Amino acid sequence: MFFFFMAALVILYFYLAGPWREKHMPEAARVTVVQKSLFVTGMVLYYMAQGGPLELLGHLMFSFHMANMSISYLIVPPLIILGIPAFIWRKMFSHSFWRRFRPFMNPILSLVLFNMLFSIYHVPLVHDFVMTNFTVHRIYYLAMLVAAFMMWWQIASPIPEWSRLSDVRKMAYVFANGMLLTPACALIIFTSSPMYATYNDPDVWALAMGYCVSGDPSLLLSSFEGGPSFFNLMKPIEDQQLGGIIMKFVQEIMYGGILAYIFFHWYRREHGETEDEIRNAGPAGAN
Repeated sequence: MFFFFMAALVILYFYLAGPWREKHMPEAARVTVVQKSLFVTGMVLYYMAQGGPLELLGHLMFSFHMANMSISYLIVPPLIILGIPAFIWRKMFSHSFWRRFRPFMNPILSLVLFNMLFSIYHVPLVHDFVMTNFTVHRIYYLAMLVAAFMMWWQIASPIPEWSRLSDVRKMAYVFANGMLLTPACALIIFTSSPMYATYNDPDVWALAMGYCVSGDPSLLLSSFEGGPSFFNLMKPIEDQQLGGIIMKFVQEIMYGGILAYIFFHWYRREHGETEDEIRNAGPAGAN
């Protein structure tokens, strides 16, 4: 079901970017190959992390789980934001209905909301509760996804008039994100014992696996101990520490890349280039 939903979104994107634009907004700039590639890559990655094989692996090993979190909330949102052309964003959010939600797009609120949801999720009691309650799991993951888009919008907004931060403030915003995300990663990496029952307690692991496999997942316990021992690759504490390292590594790569992107635009503006020249030189303007 999730696959067909994601496929429908991709089909809708290409319809809006092609036939719909030509019929209703012929004056809008054509969607570039780079934009299409960014959007499709983001959608494929999100499906892999939340509905594909990586999701199943994320229930077997904490390191894969953290890789999925990194993909879903640090990689996918900026890819999709930059992949969707400005005319689609304007069309989607130009209706007066959205004005009541503008206060929620405050940069500080977006910054705090995402990092708070992400950090609270990795408190052991919260994590295990979310992972073993299907409805709560879906709601919490949706809330984190929305918060991630709100946070990344402040940094990678493709619509200049909707941006609330200058380039210099965007760079400070990225640094602040890195600072706020670090404690959760540090707790996971430097703790001396396994924290999450989902990956260490066979009964809790079997309950969480019930959302990924058909039938009675408790039957798996007759053959496997659950969690990382499913693969017999590493000890639970090593798996946990690797997960924290993966999250921190992806965070540094993504934030470093976006800092370079922001600095590139700031530098060109400081040297007198127009907004159109800068946009045409960036990812969204490439052919």
